[in-house]
Amino acid sequence: MNPGAEMVGMKPKDVVPSVAVKFFGAGTSACIADLITFPLDTAKVRLQIQGESWKVEGASAAKYRGVFGTITTMVRTEGPRSLYNGLVAGLQRQMSFASVRIGLYDSMKQFYSTCSESTGIVPCLMAGCTTGAMAVAFAQPTDVVKVRFQAQIRLVDGERRYNGTLDAYRTIARDEGVRGLWKGCMPNITRNAIVNCAELVTYDMIKELILKYGLMTGFCATVVASPVDVVKTRFMNSEASQYRSAINCALTMLKNEGPTAFYKGFIPSFLRLGSWNIVMFVSYEQIKRGMTRAQQYWESPL
Repeated sequence: MNPGAEMVGMKPKDVVPSVAVKFFGAGTSACIADLITFPLDTAKVRLQIQGESWKVEGASAAKYRGVFGTITTMVRTEGPRSLYNGLVAGLQRQMSFASVRIGLYDSMKQFYSTCSESTGIVPCLMAGCTTGAMAVAFAQPTDVVKVRFQAQIRLVDGERRYNGTLDAYRTIARDEGVRGLWKGCMPNITRNAIVNCAELVTYDMIKELILKYGLMTGFCATVVASPVDVVKTRFMNSEASQYRSAINCALTMLKNEGPTAFYKGFIPSFLRLGSWNIVMFVSYEQIKRGMTRAQQYWESPL
């Protein structure tokens, strides 16, 4: 018996989940993981943008130290709801992003295996990079809005950068053009190519171990992807004239803050990515199994 099938409670005779099941299951399970780990993601964003040369008026008082210090400071100065700033955009992102990135992974892997007539890790890597790039290109506006909400700090008079999720989409498109909604797309594609390969390829090859040791995979992915992630966050959150490009953003960081700036927010990023992987993939397997059984039930003859 296939040990991977035993791990998720499925039997070889079970129907293979359809693309639609994988697509919906991936988006839903990613939303579940986001709901649980979102405060860590927000803390990561605040630490990543801390230290930039430009300051938001009234924001200089907030000094973040470590993941738990950041969370505590945010709750004390902005209230507990601040930990979930950008949640709506975050869930929109996962339903569009994870559905493509994870839901279409098996189909792309099969496509590359058939075209190249090869097996092993190469089709997995190609599929991971392809679905990661497709997902970013499709869901980038939601990521831009999510990051900007997570980064914005409520001022003393209650003024905010955006009044709501729809207002953020409209304001960015009006002030920065439609291209503003796809700001930071290339560094985001680079980051997700790294993370996608680290997560999906590893998960595909050693499913049982990844469910048990998800934090280790999160650590490896964070070490490699953190510099690109910091640049992506800062560039997406930047004003229209702040950086000329993602490369200019990286060079400015290196010049003004040194190489350690590329690993700001590393601990919350690691904790979030590791725990997110565990919650997401466990949920994904259970949702796929439940939906496949429901599909079998409705399609079976009376």
